[in-house]
Amino acid sequence: MLTVTSVNVNGIRAAAKKGFVEWLAGSDADVVCLQEVRAEEVQIPAEAREPEGWHTVFAPAAAKGRAGVALYSRRAPERVQVGFGSDEFDTSGRYVEIDLPGVTVASLYLPSGEAGTEKQDEKYRFMGEFLGYLKELKARAAADGREVVVCGDWNICHREADLKNWKTNRKNAGFLPEEREWLGDVYDGAGYVDVVRALHPDTEGPYSWWSYRGRAFDNDAGWRIDLQVATPGLAAKAVKAFVERAETHPERWSDHAPVTVAYEFGV
Repeated sequence: MLTVTSVNVNGIRAAAKKGFVEWLAGSDADVVCLQEVRAEEVQIPAEAREPEGWHTVFAPAAAKGRAGVALYSRRAPERVQVGFGSDEFDTSGRYVEIDLPGVTVASLYLPSGEAGTEKQDEKYRFMGEFLGYLKELKARAAADGREVVVCGDWNICHREADLKNWKTNRKNAGFLPEEREWLGDVYDGAGYVDVVRALHPDTEGPYSWWSYRGRAFDNDAGWRIDLQVATPGLAAKAVKAFVERAETHPERWSDHAPVTVAYEFGV
């Protein structure tokens, strides 16, 4: 089995104080993909930076305290790549990938955007460049006999079933028509598979992010924006997918919950 977990930690230094380290120690995952690390490697507590039994790769943003992605793997990576060949985004702490035997695993933190602002324009620029890279990555992997899974905070809900309050969010970033169409292009055009949705086709959610405002978590008024997007060959080997939702609000160490998929795929 290959078990992969993805989670936006909402600041690894804060998460480490609230339960991330203990969660990681108890995880059965072979690879853990982190987003929104928001720290330079030297700033991360040792127990989170160099946990026993893990090989770690960090890709911080050039802007201090922003974004940042990371990968933890039980096996040493055969290859590490930070960024996807973008002059604008390769130092923004939004993408890192590693090669393991037969599979490339990536951690993605796609910009969140804000409708009608420059932040949304930036998001669209990222999306435009990244879709081209996804196509290249899939073609390159196929030529090498490899599979791919891009895990992370994609910051887009594709369908109405992916967020609780979809009617009131139709004009908000994360559920805009252009964003949803783009994610459809990732699936239908570039040929990737939304693994969790494939295993749970008729489910509301399962949500992976809940605002800290109000009682969103208690009411399960969430968004399914943390995805594992894989090549069809790997997606077909997925046997179990679930969100590791905390039992209670005080037990949360991030506003996101880990999304875990088990694949019948040896590495």
